[in-house]
Amino acid sequence: MVMRSGRRRNRLILDEEEGEDPLNGVANLFDAAMVFAVALLVALVISASVPELLNPTADITVVKNPGQENMQVIIKKGQEIKVMNMTEQVAGGQGRKLGTAYRLTTGEVIYVPENATG
Repeated sequence: MVMRSGRRRNRLILDEEEGEDPLNGVANLFDAAMVFAVALLVALVISASVPELLNPTADITVVKNPGQENMQVIIKKGQEIKVMNMTEQVAGGQGRKLGTAYRLTTGEVIYVPENATG
């Protein structure tokens, strides 16, 4: 009988120590931080007016830093994403003229196809 009471006493001491652990709430804080981070990412995508990025079947092309040395073209077709970086290489080959591009004073670029009427 003495052993039983000693075991009960040890169990009570362990229960008291677990209740006083200051790191018990850290797991809950981590969960809350993860939910907050996901909410921020969703808000960022929605505020960028590009909800197509969340649609797995949508095709989209994004140009980052147009006309600068660090320009990137990001192409998303279905679930495949391809990133093309600006290089110093010049492309060459044979082809035909498709149209003319004009830059307005507002900075907008307008493309006029070769066989356009108007």
